[in-house]
Amino acid sequence: MAEEQRGAAPTIRDDREKGRLEAYADGDVFAGVIVYFALDEAPHALVAVHTVVEADHEGRGIAGALVREFYALAARDGVPVVPLCPYVVKWAARHPEEAPEPPAEVVRAAERQLAATPGLW
Repeated sequence: MAEEQRGAAPTIRDDREKGRLEAYADGDVFAGVIVYFALDEAPHALVAVHTVVEADHEGRGIAGALVREFYALAARDGVPVVPLCPYVVKWAARHPEEAPEPPAEVVRAAERQLAATPGLW
């Protein structure tokens, strides 16, 4: 799989306050990010909005590592992931054992919050 090819795994850091799950590679070089927000209303969730990998780091599994960690982060928090980012949607479809589908009402709540606050990302 392309996601698991060459090189050491990136270091991933969560900045919950800014809604950024950031990947660093090759020492401490910024490699990519998932921009997200926490759903305000119950039931709570983490909502992936956008995934970007720097051009110099494409094809090294950075995006896949970010998404895998994002799902792990949500699992540790005991909340579902709502994948509104197209990359995360595709990744989840390829990894259903790691990416449980969120309840429809949670997806609708996430879409409402994003629409009401477009500056979230």
